[in-house]
Amino acid sequence: MGKVNLEDNDTKEKKTEFSLVRVKDTWKCKRGKKVTADNVSAAKIYESITENSTSWTVVSPIVFTYKVTETRDLLDPSNQTLLLGHINDPQQLEDMKKSNKQIRRFLVVDQEVYKFYGPKLTEYLEANKVLYKILALPTTEENKSMTMALKILEEVNNFSLDRRTEPIIAIGGGVCLDIVGLAASLYRRRTPYIRVPTTLLSYIDASVGAKTGVNFANCKNKLGAYIPPAAAFLDLSFIQTVPRRQISNGLAEMLKMALMKHRGLFELLETHGRMLLDTKFQADNRVHGRNCMQVASQATRIAIVTMLEELAPNLWEDDLNRLVDFGHLISPALEMKVLPSLLHGEAVNIDMSYMVYVSKERGLLTEEEKHRIINCMVGLELPVWHEAFTMELIQKSLQDRLKHSGGLVRMPLPVALGKAEISNDTSCEILHRAYVKWCDELSVSSDSNSDS
Repeated sequence: MGKVNLEDNDTKEKKTEFSLVRVKDTWKCKRGKKVTADNVSAAKIYESITENSTSWTVVSPIVFTYKVTETRDLLDPSNQTLLLGHINDPQQLEDMKKSNKQIRRFLVVDQEVYKFYGPKLTEYLEANKVLYKILALPTTEENKSMTMALKILEEVNNFSLDRRTEPIIAIGGGVCLDIVGLAASLYRRRTPYIRVPTTLLSYIDASVGAKTGVNFANCKNKLGAYIPPAAAFLDLSFIQTVPRRQISNGLAEMLKMALMKHRGLFELLETHGRMLLDTKFQADNRVHGRNCMQVASQATRIAIVTMLEELAPNLWEDDLNRLVDFGHLISPALEMKVLPSLLHGEAVNIDMSYMVYVSKERGLLTEEEKHRIINCMVGLELPVWHEAFTMELIQKSLQDRLKHSGGLVRMPLPVALGKAEISNDTSCEILHRAYVKWCDELSVSSDSNSDS
C-alpha cells in the first residue's frame, strides 16, 4: 500500500500502512504492504494524517487454539490427559514429562460431583505426585454470580498460580464451567483453564464453546467473556452418576442441533432416545448390548461436530445470525422467571416447542413434521409447555432481542427435519396464532403429565 494521498475539496489525507517486524527484542514499523523478514507479525498499523488530526488504526488478528478431546477413564492414574492433554507443542510436552519439577494444579469441582468423584480425583492427583488445591463449590444457577467468581479468584490468588504453565481445571456441569471460565479470564487478564463436563448438557454444549459468564441484574449470563478453554476433556463415564432428569435436560441441546442441522441425529433420538435415557449413555450388556454405546457415541459425536461447525467460525458472535440460538430467544427469561423449577435444557425445549408451532403457522413445517418433533420431545421426557411462557413474555423477549441483535429478531426456525433458516419477518399475528394453537394442543397434556 505504501503512501497514498487522498484529496478532496476540503481535506488532504495521507494514509500509510505499516507492517510490524521483530528486530532482536523489539518491534519496528516497516512501511509498505509487502514486507519480507523472518519475523513479521500478522498485525498491521494504519496511520492517517490530515491537517487537523493523526489517527492510528490497529488490526491485530487474535487466534485461539483449543482442543476438545473425548477420552475414557480420565481419572485413571495412568491417563495423563487431565494433566498434560492441553499441551499442543510436542517438544514442550516432552520437556514436561522429563522435568523433575512438580506439577501444580488448582481445581474447582461442583460439590455434588465431588461427593461422587472426590476420592477418585484425590487418588489420581496423589498418584501423579501433583501439588493441588481442590475447591468444591455449590455451582448452581442460583449461585451463578460474581460473588462466586470472586471467591474462586481469592483461592486462586492464595494458591500463587503460575498462569503460564498451570491451567485452572473446572470439573462439573455448565454452571461450574461458565463461572470458572470467567474467573480464569479475569485472573491476570487471562489464565488458561480446562473444562471437564460431568453432565450431558455441558458435555455437548458448554464444554465445546468459548462463552463464559455469570448472572447479573436478574438476567442470565449478563456478565461474561468470550475466552475458550485451553482444552475440554470429555468422558462419558461421568454421565452415569447424574439423575435421569439431567440426561433428559442434555438431550434438549442435542435435539436442538438435530432440528437445526442433522436429520440423521433427529431420527436417532426419535428411535433410540428412550434407550439413551435408560442407559445414561453407558454400555448395558443386559438389555441393549453393544448397540447402546454405538448409538451414544454416534449421538454425542454428531452433536459436538455440528456445534463446533457453528461456533468455530463465529466464536465472538460477530455474525448475529446463529442457528445455535434456536430455543434461546424466550428461554433465558423463562428460566430466570421460574428459577429454580426449570433446568436450562427444559426451558430451551419449551422455547423450541413453541417455535415449532411458529414454523408450522408460517408454512415451513408440515403437520406431520410438527407432530414428530413434539412426540420426540415427549419421548425424551422433556416439557413442551409451561404456564409462565406467556404471550407477554414472548413479546418482551423479542423486543430485547431486537435491541441486542442489530435491530433484527434473527429467529432460527426449522424448515424441515434437520434444516433451518433465520427469519426476520415473522408477524405478530403468526406469533399469536401459533401461541393459541400451542396452548390449545399442549397445555392439557403438560398439565396431566405434571399431575401424574
